[in-house]
Amino acid sequence: MENNSEIVFVLQGLNDSLINRQLYFALALTSYLFTIFVNVTLIATVCVEKTLHEPIYIFLCNLCMNGICGASSFYPKLLHDLLADSHVISYLGCMMQMFVAYSYMFCEFTSLTVMAYDRYLAICRPLQYRALMTPQKVAQLLLLTWCFTLLESMVGMVLTTRLQLCGRNLDKLFCTNWDVVKLSCGGDTLVNNVYGFVLMLSHVTQTGLILVSYAHLVRASLRSRSDRRKFVQTCLPHLVTLLVFTLSTVFDVMYSRYGSGSAPQALRNALAAECLVIPPLINPMIYGIKLQHIRTRILRNMGLTAESPHP
Repeated sequence: MENNSEIVFVLQGLNDSLINRQLYFALALTSYLFTIFVNVTLIATVCVEKTLHEPIYIFLCNLCMNGICGASSFYPKLLHDLLADSHVISYLGCMMQMFVAYSYMFCEFTSLTVMAYDRYLAICRPLQYRALMTPQKVAQLLLLTWCFTLLESMVGMVLTTRLQLCGRNLDKLFCTNWDVVKLSCGGDTLVNNVYGFVLMLSHVTQTGLILVSYAHLVRASLRSRSDRRKFVQTCLPHLVTLLVFTLSTVFDVMYSRYGSGSAPQALRNALAAECLVIPPLINPMIYGIKLQHIRTRILRNMGLTAESPHP
C-alpha cells in the first residue's frame, strides 16, 4: 500500500474526446480568455471610476475576482491535458485544485448572500443605508466572506487527506472531493459524507433565505418608481446569478453522488464543469449589461460613447 503523496491520479474525462482535441482546445482557450477579459474589464472599470466606489460595486469586484479563481482552477489543467497524451495529476496537485475550486464555490454563495444583504439595506432601509454600510462594514463583510470560505474548504481537505487511498482513476476532467473519497480503502468515510451534506444543506438554506429576502425586496420596490428601477438594475441580475449557480452546483453534486455511470462521458463532463465555467463567464456580463453606471463607463472607455452618466 503506497503513501498517498506518491499517488498519481489518472483523469479519464477526456478519454472519449481525443479525436477532436484541437477543436476542444480552441474552444476552451477562447472561453477562458474571454472569461478573464470580461471579469478584468469590470474590475478595472470599478477601480478606475471613483463614482463606482460604492459597496455594491466593491462586492461585485470580489465576485468577479472569485470567478477568475474558479475558472483558473479548471481551465489551465484542461488546456494542458488537451495537448498531452496522458491525463494525470499528482496527489498534491489534486488537493490544490480541489481546494481552489471548492473555495470558489463556497465564496460564490457567501458573496451572493452579502450582496443580497447590501441590496436589502439599500432598498428597504435607504435612509440608514450610508450609516449601516460603512467602508469598515464593507471590509468586515469581505473578510468574513473569505475567512468563512477558507475554513469550509480547509475542513473538507483535512477530512479527505486523512483517508488512505487504494485507487488512482478519476472519471472526471478535474479532481472533485467525492470522487477522491470513493477511492478510499474501505475507511470511515461517514464523516466526509455527513460534512458534504451539511455544506450542501447550509448553502441551499442560504439560497432559500436569500429568496425569502427577495420577497421583501419586491414588496419594498413597489413603493416608488426609483425603487423599482433600482431593483431591476441591481437585484434582478443578482437573482439570476444566484439561481444559475445554485442549480448548477446542486445538480453536479447530486449527479456525482447518485447519477448513473452509464451516461455519456460528454454529458458527465458538462455537468461537472458547468459550475466552474458558466457563472464566472456570465456574472460580469449580466451585471455589465444591467448596471447602467458600469455599462455606460465600459462603453465610454471603449470609445463607443462620449457622454458619462450622472452619478
